[in-house]
Amino acid sequence: MKKIVLILTCLLLIQESFSQENQRVITTGVPFLLIAADARAAGMADVGVATSADAYSQQWNPAKYAFAIDKQGFSMSYTPYLTGLVNDIALAQVTYYNRFQERMAFAGSLRYFGLGDINLTNQFGEQLQVVSPNELALDVSYSLKLSERFSMAVAGRYIRSQLKIPDDIGDASAASSFAVDIAGFYQSEEIAYNDFNGRWRAGINFQNMGPKINYDNDDNDLNSNFLPANMRIGTGFDFIFDDYNKIGVNLEVTKLLVPTPQTPAPVDLNGDGTIDQSEINAAQAQAINDYRSIGWVSGMFQSFGDAPDGFKEELKEFTWAVGAEYLYQDAFALRAGYFNESEEKGARKFFSIGAGFKYNIVMLDVSYLFSASKVRNPLENTLRFSLTFNFGEKYDEY
Repeated sequence: MKKIVLILTCLLLIQESFSQENQRVITTGVPFLLIAADARAAGMADVGVATSADAYSQQWNPAKYAFAIDKQGFSMSYTPYLTGLVNDIALAQVTYYNRFQERMAFAGSLRYFGLGDINLTNQFGEQLQVVSPNELALDVSYSLKLSERFSMAVAGRYIRSQLKIPDDIGDASAASSFAVDIAGFYQSEEIAYNDFNGRWRAGINFQNMGPKINYDNDDNDLNSNFLPANMRIGTGFDFIFDDYNKIGVNLEVTKLLVPTPQTPAPVDLNGDGTIDQSEINAAQAQAINDYRSIGWVSGMFQSFGDAPDGFKEELKEFTWAVGAEYLYQDAFALRAGYFNESEEKGARKFFSIGAGFKYNIVMLDVSYLFSASKVRNPLENTLRFSLTFNFGEKYDEY
């Protein structure tokens, strides 16, 4: 029974959404990499690729670190998960960055996703052992200003997934893989308009590009799962009214760089003029094998044009989000956002709100999510917390 509970939990986590009939939801391994780990971005509906630089930029766009105001920063965040079902599943993350020169910065982060304790029993209900499935990702990044207004970054990521239930011989080895990110960020000078000053920002990040992850520890690609490679593109604008009041508005579009599952076409194998259930099953099995045999590199390119219903369906694979942030003296923040995903691709739709409070070198952020979809969000009615410490000398923003 406990094994069934774990399997069902993992299925719920596959893509932060539940698959429905007639949907072609793209699923991947280690989907915890896509969960917003910090409360600032979560308060703006998971918007972060083109927002102003902060300690959490590692997940969204590490190229932003080259524009960080503070020389160094350290952050901790905590996100409860599936709180409507259990109370011991959560995502935690720690991040450190150092802008060690005017044009360069490096950062590192550790993300840990724990699925709680699970009691394994035999057929008589006797407890055998307690297991604690978990997943983690360890990142390092380097960012460089290529000009006064544009920077790029590269990040490397080690991924480890310990979800396997021990078998009769005690095999519970973890699956692992690696991935890279390539990111760019632009931030304009402060521009004087009639009634306010403003600043433009833009960002792009190709994330989690790497080999498939295999839980069977063999070389068979058919037993592997795609990593959640994705492309984030965003833009933002700051309305700077005076030295005390500022509003940032951001728009972000995201697409998974993972092939779309194909709809199998049954074939009359025995030539009797009808297609029975066995032939339908054979077509489905072949479609699954064909899908799993796609390489991760070719799959990234294929993802831009393989939707069975053509360009119309391809557009539905893009999610979009808008977020806004009001800052008062850079010490108090109010945030809000909206996230949208097609009904056929997962149906995630939610509103979020958040706030931030800064005292001296410490910043506390909180966020809350409201689902706007008939599909319940795993993070619905969940409070997320982040704590940041910024220290060292300060760089000029302009």
